[in-house]
Amino acid sequence: MPKTANPSQNESILLNVHSVAKLLGCSPRHVRRLADAGKMPRPVKLGALVRWSRQEIEDWIAQGCPANG
Repeated sequence: MPKTANPSQNESILLNVHSVAKLLGCSPRHVRRLADAGKMPRPVKLGALVRWSRQEIEDWIAQGCPANG
């Protein structure tokens, strides 16, 4: 039986602004600016929380971070 990914181990499916900033090597403020300008994948809003899909961010980085998100 194949192993399934367990999001509670090291990698979660949704990333907060600090996790995205760490992946990009920039500040959380810069991540917010990119998101506000529409230059990165759109976040998911869960009430007051803002999160990004790990897969979307990783795919975006792999494509060279195109400005249209």
